[in-house]
Amino acid sequence: MQQHNASNSNRSQKVLVIGGTGKTGRRVAERLIDRGVETRVVSRSTSPAFDWHDESTWKDALSGMTAVYITFAPDLAVPGATERIQQFVDAAVAAGVERLVLLSGRGEEEAQACEQIVQAQDVEWTIVRSSWFMQNFSEGEFAGMVHDGALTLPAADIPEPFIDVNDIADVAAAALTEPGHVHEIYEVTGPRMLTFVEVAEELSRQLERKIHFHGIAQEDFDVALSEAGLPKDIRWLLNYLFTTVLDGRNAYLCDGVQRALGRDPADFTDFVKRQLQQGTWDGTEPGVAA
Repeated sequence: MQQHNASNSNRSQKVLVIGGTGKTGRRVAERLIDRGVETRVVSRSTSPAFDWHDESTWKDALSGMTAVYITFAPDLAVPGATERIQQFVDAAVAAGVERLVLLSGRGEEEAQACEQIVQAQDVEWTIVRSSWFMQNFSEGEFAGMVHDGALTLPAADIPEPFIDVNDIADVAAAALTEPGHVHEIYEVTGPRMLTFVEVAEELSRQLERKIHFHGIAQEDFDVALSEAGLPKDIRWLLNYLFTTVLDGRNAYLCDGVQRALGRDPADFTDFVKRQLQQGTWDGTEPGVAA
């Protein structure tokens, strides 16, 4: 179900959500639909299909759309992303899109280059520059580690202000549908910083079972990723994040959620409580609710 009828108040809005099965895209689409906005959710498996690496899929996806939520998988930092974003943004503007909302990453030089591409367009734009997702521990790369009781990662004492993806989705949905967010850069973080050691401690306390943190050398981490069968681009990204981005450059809080929504972001404690209520780590399959 890719297209949905809009309510009278939002009938003129037609929003394309790229990566609609991803962590943020799925949630953004849900919020748009709840607001009565006509929403086209696209991925490689939808109709129309959308593939970042196949420009021939872009025209049908963009047809008739007035706004686009742009997420690039797996991350704007990967080689080639900047060129893809430039080509897509040019195509979107040529197709008549009037508003662009880009999900970006903190402390990533390549992501900031993509931001500048969007900012250079003569359309309404908003940048949502995000810290690391709390949901990486519930439905992402670290979910299996939580399920197995050990965060085995090449990081220990560098703090990160993890953010709830639901807050990102609320900010993006507001930027796509409301006035007052044009030409804003919302750098969004959670309300406090946590090291991975502290994350393990918080998970242990609430799950009432020990979640260990095991520091590991970067080289050993890469070998483990390879042995786990992760795709090459995901391996590259995780190595990049732990060797380049998680160096203390992002160890500070920002007020993007507060400025965009007029409320505080969700805390990691509340995130874990919610996952426990949903049975996220109860099943036999890592990261999947029972």
